[in-house]
Amino acid sequence: QVQLVESGGGLVQAGGSLRVSCAASTSMFLNAMGWFRQAPGNERELVAVITSGGNTNYADSVKGRFTISRDNANKTVNLQMTNLRPEDTAVYYCYARGYLGLGVGADYWGEGTLVTVSS
Repeated sequence: QVQLVESGGGLVQAGGSLRVSCAASTSMFLNAMGWFRQAPGNERELVAVITSGGNTNYADSVKGRFTISRDNANKTVNLQMTNLRPEDTAVYYCYARGYLGLGVGADYWGEGTLVTVSS
């Protein structure tokens, strides 16, 4: 089992910066960790993910503004957000892909942290 606990959301003005963090409590190997977000009325969407090897993937809308980082030893993942826009307002969910063995994986989610960007 994997428990993901987010921290760092809040209110920021447009153009500002914010950092959200997530800590995983588990003995399981985590192939990937990352962040998704969901704005009111919208589906949950990928923001950024990072593999255990450090490969990253970003949504086009955040490239050049957001940076994801990961500490494998401590099983934490951070998302540094800069030049925030009102359209970045959403609940941000921590994500982890755990390896169950024999080629099987499972997805885990945090409860979410609200990021609000005012114009």
